[in-house]
Formats: sequence, C-alpha cells, structure tokens
Amino acid sequence: MDLRYYLLVICVLSARLVNASEEQPTSWQRHTIDGTSRGADGARMADVNRDGFPDLVTPWEEGGVIRVCLHPGKQRVRYPWPAVTVGTVASPEDAVFVDLDQDGRIDVVSSSEGSVKTMHVHWAPNNPAEYLQATAWKTEPIPATQGLQAWMFAMPMHVDNQYGIDLVVSSKAAEAGVGWLQAPADPRDLKGWKYHRLTNSGWIMSLIKADLNHDGLDDVLFTDRRGANRGVNWLQHPGVEEVRDPQSAKWTVHQLGGTDHEVMFMDYADFNSDGMEDVVVATHQKEILLLQSPAAKVTTIPAPYDLQKGKSVRVGDIDLDGVADFVHSTEPNVGPRKPGVTWLRRKADGDLTPQVFPISDLQGTKFDLLQLFDIDRDGDLDVITCEERDNLGLIWYENPTISER
Repeated sequence: MDLRYYLLVICVLSARLVNASEEQPTSWQRHTIDGTSRGADGARMADVNRDGFPDLVTPWEEGGVIRVCLHPGKQRVRYPWPAVTVGTVASPEDAVFVDLDQDGRIDVVSSSEGSVKTMHVHWAPNNPAEYLQATAWKTEPIPATQGLQAWMFAMPMHVDNQYGIDLVVSSKAAEAGVGWLQAPADPRDLKGWKYHRLTNSGWIMSLIKADLNHDGLDDVLFTDRRGANRGVNWLQHPGVEEVRDPQSAKWTVHQLGGTDHEVMFMDYADFNSDGMEDVVVATHQKEILLLQSPAAKVTTIPAPYDLQKGKSVRVGDIDLDGVADFVHSTEPNVGPRKPGVTWLRRKADGDLTPQVFPISDLQGTKFDLLQLFDIDRDGDLDVITCEERDNLGLIWYENPTISER
C-alpha cells in the first residue's frame, strides 16, 4: 500500500471524527426547581406575579401536597426556586393555575384520584405579598366533584361565556368521562358549580382547547388511553347559546386516530410548517403518533431507544435551525436503563426519521408531562418536567445550544 492510501484513510477518519463532533451536542445539565416532597406528577405554567417569568404549580402524588414555585429571575434560576405549599390533598394527579374568582390573584385547582376522588380550589391570598405564605392560602373542595370520579386533569376554558372561566375536567377508571364545571354568578360559592358530563371515557391523559372546526369557538381535544373509545378525539362545541342549556346541548365526538395505541400526553402544534396545527402523541407501543392536518393523516416514528412506555411529547425548535423538533419522555421500561428524556432532532420539515439524542442521563425512570420554555432566558428552549420513581422532583434541563455557539 502506498502513501496515498494511508493519506486517504486518515482523511476519511478525520472527517468522521469531525462529523461525529458536529452530531453530538453538549450534555444537558439538570437543575432542581423543587425537591421537597415525593411523587412530583407534572407541572403547569403561568406568570402568576406578572414579572415576565413563568411560574410553576405541581401536584406531589405521594406527598399529598400542591406546590407553587415562583421563578426567581435569570440570576437564580439554576438554584431551587422560592416555593409554597398551597394545599394538602390526598392523591393529587393534576394542578393548574387559574384566576377562578376573577379578582386578579391567581388561584390553583387540583384534581385527586385515589379514595378522595375530589377536586379542590386553593384560593390565593388577598395580599399579593403573602403569595409565598402557606397559611395565607385556603383550600376548599368543589362539592359537585366529591367522591364522583378519579379526577385526572382540568383545563380552564370559557364554555358558556356567562359568569367567568369554567373548567373542562376529566377522569379515569369507573365512571370516567370528560365533562365541564359550569361557573356560577359568584365563583366563590363552590356549591353553585355544576358538573355536566360530555362523554364517557376510559382514562383521559390530555385536554387541549383548540378551534378544530374553525367556527370561532374552542373545542376540546383529548387523548383517551384505554377503553372502547381510546385514541385521539375531539369534542365539538355546540355553540354558546346551546351550552347554556347543558341538558340538551350535544357535544359531538370526533375521532382522529390512535385507536390501536395506548395514547398518552400529546402536543398540538405545527411541526411541518404548513400553517396548520398538527397532533403529536406519545404511546405505550414503542411509537410516536403524528396526525398531520387537515385530514389528520396518521403516521408513526419509532420511540427513542425502542422504549415502549412513552409518556409525553412536545414540539419545539431545540437547536434553532428553523425546523421543529420533538422532545419525548418515558415511564419505567423493562431492561437496562436508557435516558428517559430525549431530543428527536429533525433536519427538514418532511423528515420523519429524526436523530435521537439524550437530554437526561440514566438518573430517573418515570418522567411526566413536558414543558418547553426558555427558562434561563438565553435564547433557546429548555425542558421542564417531573420525575417520580427516583424522586428527582420538579426539574429542568438546560439547553446547551446557545452556549455551544
């Protein structure tokens, strides 16, 4: 073999090393927002103190507490955030921010399964300066929900446009369904809230408000992971005048797909840059479902590392290349540990074979609902989630994209 052959080999190997370096992003650093209880079970966001930063609320299922964490500002964001326990309830599965009584102070509504099967309102303090004082919060059950269903998820939504914000609610197991809680003239009068069932279900995971038929009214997009009607569905809003007579109002159920999958958390976003929102769903079948508008054509891509129990998926341009990527989380899987939170990088809008990169390390096995937000305000999207099995708590992973440039 002559010198030219060896030079060619060296060039090829060098090119491969360069390409490998280009393809492997810097690791994502994990930061703990709150680790003070057990069983953090999903986080929802809102800017409750109007400082321009997102705050978080989390139900701690095993700990039996609802915790609010206030963003501390850019300089302190990598340390545990200022937090408060706004209420103590058994088996909470969900908590969401909402100004339920329209007084300008952001309250919290939690949903509990287990033996309690009740939804609670955690009323915010009258004095905004006392927001982080646990004794200033007041927790009350919503009577219409007490002992009724194993409540899983709640979504604030103007349904009848009468007295204020209503709540679309969902549940699992016996007597499960999707329904709505109709706000009374005085939202503080919790006995005045009325529950109206919209459809039966098996186990609801996601609720998203969206105008699916473009009639100017918010419909209800949802995933039902089990039962006769499992899959991705939406409930068509029958009209404001109609819903004011809930007994006769008919919400038509439309099925979009996923009937042969155990569908989990979904995202509703335009991932193919055609100007229309699409649906992306994590499943327990080693696949991610893609339902592209307008015909809701269903395609699939493999779940990262061939992991079976997907939990959540989000759409966002992680590497700032102008193409929407996916971020995926999983529940515990059998076999050797694999990263439970991953980035599926796409290089083009039509690319359905994304590259998989780890976001989390091997710590943590039961991750939950994902949120994407530029939490450190450096210009790229970070990942917020919870982890229950190794009790990592409420955490965020710092996107290295900006720091690499």
